[in-house]
Amino acid sequence: MKRLKLAVIALFTLVAVSNVNAQDENNPWAVGFGVNVVDFYNGDNFTDQIKDLLGNSDWNIIPSISRISGEKYLDKGFSLQLAGSLNKIETLNTKDDSDFLYWAVDAVVKYDLNNLIGDTSWFDPFVYLGGGYTSVDSKGEGMLNGGVGFNTWFNDNLGLSFQTGTKKGFSDNVKSHYQSSLGLVIKFGGKDTDGDGVYDKDDACPDVAGLKEFNGCPDADGDGIKDSDDACPNVAGLAAMNGCPDADGDGVADKDDMCPNSKGTKANKGCPDTDGDGVVDKDDKCASVAGPAANGGCPWPDTDGDGVLDKDDKCVSVAGPASNNGCPEPTITKEATDVIAFTAKSILFNSGRASFKPGVSKQLDAIVSVMNKYPKATFAIGGHTDSSGPAANNLRLSEKRAIAVRDYLVRKGVDATRLEAKGFGEGFPVDSNKTRAGMANNRRVEIKVTN
Repeated sequence: MKRLKLAVIALFTLVAVSNVNAQDENNPWAVGFGVNVVDFYNGDNFTDQIKDLLGNSDWNIIPSISRISGEKYLDKGFSLQLAGSLNKIETLNTKDDSDFLYWAVDAVVKYDLNNLIGDTSWFDPFVYLGGGYTSVDSKGEGMLNGGVGFNTWFNDNLGLSFQTGTKKGFSDNVKSHYQSSLGLVIKFGGKDTDGDGVYDKDDACPDVAGLKEFNGCPDADGDGIKDSDDACPNVAGLAAMNGCPDADGDGVADKDDMCPNSKGTKANKGCPDTDGDGVVDKDDKCASVAGPAANGGCPWPDTDGDGVLDKDDKCVSVAGPASNNGCPEPTITKEATDVIAFTAKSILFNSGRASFKPGVSKQLDAIVSVMNKYPKATFAIGGHTDSSGPAANNLRLSEKRAIAVRDYLVRKGVDATRLEAKGFGEGFPVDSNKTRAGMANNRRVEIKVTN
């Protein structure tokens, strides 16, 4: 009996120092071998029964393997245990008052309490409930079983198991009693889906073969960074670059580097900019001379040397002042320009049409007279409408009116090459479209000098 006490003390010591790996879906099978203790109730009340359980004067035990069990994990912390036990009853009420055989076959469902309290990582308690058949001195009956226990493990497969509980029958063939057991338990059948030597329960990547040092996850490129943390899992790289290489050493990972073989800056996505004009060398047509991006990194030319860059020069091959957009000053006076602009305000059209109202020809003829006095001047005729009606219709109407003015001027002798007609619709009002007067002002034709 002292040996059993020592074994129980040793068991509690192991609980304090062992790593617990509960039986679960990755280790679904377990077998156990050990001893069992039978202690029949003495006393009618609960207090007497507890004292009886904690005492040892009426414990019955065989000093050899007397209990064998097998278990199958079910789901969500539940396991099914089948057990067979054998004992010799020498103490029923008082020491050595009996001498008969005890055997039992039990089936119980165990529930791992770690599913409620959380995995302690060192302790694996459980409760159980079930039933079985018990025979004592050739008399037997079905009995209800219930109790508690715990496991502690030496490694992933071998451990110690202790459980204790009570058995109550449905007739008087077998007296109610406690049965406790202590023994070795071996679990097996652990899954390793990807065959990498790491059980699925410990494998962070159970479907992909990996390395133990990465909890079963792979490192395809062997750079010491597991694939799940590796931004470039198939190319060996640097930890500082999240597993990606940096061939030119500019601090920009090759996957983000637009110029992986030329050292550049992060601002330019890893590309160099030799002339510092903001256009990287690979896109710079003049890499050693600063120039705007709009001209491919090259300086803007000034073909006619008039100080107005070609991009702003409306007369690229003819010198002219910047005040006239690089074109020669027009051979028309400001007074003449003002006369044309003022007279154009009197060009009126029939409502919703591109035909002139009566009397408009006098204003048009006056404009022709001025234009013919300055044959080198060119003009832009712009048609405008108010906001009445659909914008698309207004745009078409304004263009037709501008063309009508141009055609009239051409018929009267103005060279067509000097005239450009364009409709602007309702897009450039000069007055409010909320009043009749404002709308009338917006329905207009403007004639402007273009050279």
